[in-house]
Amino acid sequence: MSAKIDRMELRGKVALVTGASRGIGRAVALRLARAAADIAVGFSTGLVQAEQTAGEIRRAGVRAVALGANLADADQATRLAEAASKALGEIDILVNNAGVAVARPIGEIDAEFFDETLRVNLRSAFLLTQAVLPAMRRKRWGRIIFIGSTAANVGGIVGPHYAASKAAMVGLMHWYAAHMAAEGITANCVAPALIDTEMLHGNAAARPERIPVGRFGNCEEVADIVAALVANGYVTGQTINVNGGLYPTS
Repeated sequence: MSAKIDRMELRGKVALVTGASRGIGRAVALRLARAAADIAVGFSTGLVQAEQTAGEIRRAGVRAVALGANLADADQATRLAEAASKALGEIDILVNNAGVAVARPIGEIDAEFFDETLRVNLRSAFLLTQAVLPAMRRKRWGRIIFIGSTAANVGGIVGPHYAASKAAMVGLMHWYAAHMAAEGITANCVAPALIDTEMLHGNAAARPERIPVGRFGNCEEVADIVAALVANGYVTGQTINVNGGLYPTS
């Protein structure tokens, strides 16, 4: 898949990228800014990093704002979308990237911990999508990207709470793709595996030899796929695996 996004392609479009202060979210925000989209940098922690990301985007010649929210809180998730629209204009592109991936032994995963993971990883994506969808439908143009995980297919190394949240995200994506396609709105999922981020480094089970290509992926490789999906109005309802061959050989 080739990302055919030049400097002017997204001029006038507004993107909200959650979890964008670092890692994959930051790379996606910078990649879309290179295509001239204005960017709302969503974050939960890391104000300094989020402001640095927004500053780098502004230096590239487009608008950017850093907006904090605890996406485990339903009201804050909805208010994040409202704040982004107020600051930059109605959202054209939503990248649901924010998530938590806290590994625990199976015997220590209780109902509250399970639910907390789903609130951040799944429910916030639903709430944000619902919040931005009316404007997309009015304009008959929109791009909804869900950052999933290969764990949805193979179980992964974090735990059942995380795998379940990412698997359910695929179902969520499919509903929007099926029902919004005729209105010019696409929905797709990008599913990475073992990308070199801070989240990865906290898990001792994350080893490059698990990956057939023999290395961790990098955030820019994921961002390039997101950009390609944003540029392409004919691809919808798809999960693109960015996993170094892990899933096809499992």
